[in-house]
Amino acid sequence: MRFNHVANRLDVRHFEAVVTMLKTQLGFVELRRTERAIWLRQPGANIDLQFSRSDTAQRDADKLRSQVSFLSETPREALDALATWFEARGLAASVGAYSDREFYLDVPAAFVDFVIEAMRPELADYGEVPELQ
Repeated sequence: MRFNHVANRLDVRHFEAVVTMLKTQLGFVELRRTERAIWLRQPGANIDLQFSRSDTAQRDADKLRSQVSFLSETPREALDALATWFEARGLAASVGAYSDREFYLDVPAAFVDFVIEAMRPELADYGEVPELQ
């Protein structure tokens, strides 16, 4: 088997707002769409995101441990800008911190089971990586 994508859930009421943010603010392109899901990829990345529409009223209480993660030299500022984007569209958003180098954005009305994380690039430096085949 070969890794293909990661899937998360978005509230059906705010599905298009999150998709628009990913496309306009982070440069994602739409790969495929069905009535209940969308697949997206950020140019230069080698992994896809799938988001499924969800009618779930109960949000995952532990969703801070489930992230869609990005690298940024200025992670706090990058997430603050996204929070401002959501708030300008009437969606409450908050930015928190795991540490002084890794932060998260939650949009509780839209994100069912995850948050968006941004972290400094050195946190993704895993040293010598085994050769991939």
